[in-house]
Amino acid sequence: MFSRVSTCGLTGLDGHLIEVETDISNGIPAFDIVGLAETSVKEARERVRAAIKNSGFKFPDQRITINLAPADIRKDGTDFDLPIAIGILAAGKVIPEESAKGYFISGELALDGSVRPVPGMLCKAIAAKELHFDKMMIPAQNLPEVSVVKGITYYPVHSLKEAVDHFTGEAAIHPAELVELPGKIGVPSGLDYSDVRGQRHAKRALEVAASGGHNVLMIGSPGSGKTMLARRLPTILPDLSFEEALEITKIYSVAGMLPPHTSLISERPFRAPHHTMSAASLVGGGRIPKPGEVSLSHHGVLFLDELPEFGRSTLDILRQPMEDGFVCIARINSTITFPCRFMLVAAANPCKCGYYGDPFKPCTCSPREAERYLSRLSGPLMDRIDIQIHVPTLQYRDLESQTTEETSAEIRKRVNRARAIQKERYSGLSIFCNAMLTGSMVREFCKVDEEGKSVIRAAFDKLKLSARAHDRILKVARTIADLDESPIIKSTHIAEAIQYRSLDRSVMSWKNL
Repeated sequence: MFSRVSTCGLTGLDGHLIEVETDISNGIPAFDIVGLAETSVKEARERVRAAIKNSGFKFPDQRITINLAPADIRKDGTDFDLPIAIGILAAGKVIPEESAKGYFISGELALDGSVRPVPGMLCKAIAAKELHFDKMMIPAQNLPEVSVVKGITYYPVHSLKEAVDHFTGEAAIHPAELVELPGKIGVPSGLDYSDVRGQRHAKRALEVAASGGHNVLMIGSPGSGKTMLARRLPTILPDLSFEEALEITKIYSVAGMLPPHTSLISERPFRAPHHTMSAASLVGGGRIPKPGEVSLSHHGVLFLDELPEFGRSTLDILRQPMEDGFVCIARINSTITFPCRFMLVAAANPCKCGYYGDPFKPCTCSPREAERYLSRLSGPLMDRIDIQIHVPTLQYRDLESQTTEETSAEIRKRVNRARAIQKERYSGLSIFCNAMLTGSMVREFCKVDEEGKSVIRAAFDKLKLSARAHDRILKVARTIADLDESPIIKSTHIAEAIQYRSLDRSVMSWKNL
């Protein structure tokens, strides 16, 4: 007795067809699963056996062989439980085999026969559509997640008994009515830049960063407002497009971090990992690779507070993802790629005690110790951070000021206008903001007037800039010009962009800032 049921496996964010082939034959009772199955899949034997019995069906007292084809692709996860159980019941003639044909089936089984949700269902629904399947049987709790994928009829199930009754015709499951439910994944609501007193230079720098997608490093004494500024950055980032929201949702779906009752993530991610994190948790990894913090920050913000406290080797791993916009995780059997087009926002104290150059509190570090503290940050990594600013300690007059601060909504309007200009300029290209410009694109799109050329030439010679730093100044200047709605980069735009390169000057000079 033989049956075949279709399901889906995942490699990174990509789904692929897996055929669950079941053979039941006479012989010594046994239950084997073959086809390069990981431990979590092999454990399905006990879950499936108990679920079938507790759903009121007889488990075959024969030799059962399950083959997960193709056999050269590694399978992992609990989402093969339901198709394996359906395959056994179809091979045992409990349900007609023909009734399950044309279905994509996925779900985890509890011992009592109930069906539990599984991660990555959105990616599986996209794969099912690409493979021209028009019917999917999925856990009911996964239904909101797949509602953005149209053209497929979804049959949500709560238990194995319900699925069997559907295939036997005893109680057909009605196709689900899809309702899209937006979900939040970014910073908590209620944060606004109007809460931040003073720090106009830092606010302006973050507005420029949001407008062009640039990376930012803020250096200042403890309590100067670096973290407060960073946590409010998502409130001025441009609105998510549907394509961006779908990419973010796929990553969180695969990671099993999608909030319940969520169809599509509606806010840009904001991730703030602790400095004790490992390299694998930053870029992704594990025996079965999962997305890391850089991918969970895709189209959003990765905030690294106390940047010099992170391990240097961990930080240097960021260099390639920041440049490429994706991370490749190589394993013996496959290489998995996760997207990670994020904004890096980092905060750091100028020295170990935190008060080097502070005009109000004495520093206990020597100039050499201060230099050594920031030297933990490698030059190549700093070259990839477009905006590096000093955040000064607030004075009391700033705190008691009754001046009405600009709201995030007002800043966001300017950011959206600047991004609209960039979207039109780069239409037809594979980029959507100034930070993504390549070297050849910088020469094509960053046209500077004669006065601006003399300013950047002088800065290049005086600050001993690298070629990468030169291009990044031009990218930032291009964003500042977009905020001014100027097609040409002027000297004022270049001068402001150069101001955002604090680390190109000596730490010794901060006492004069």
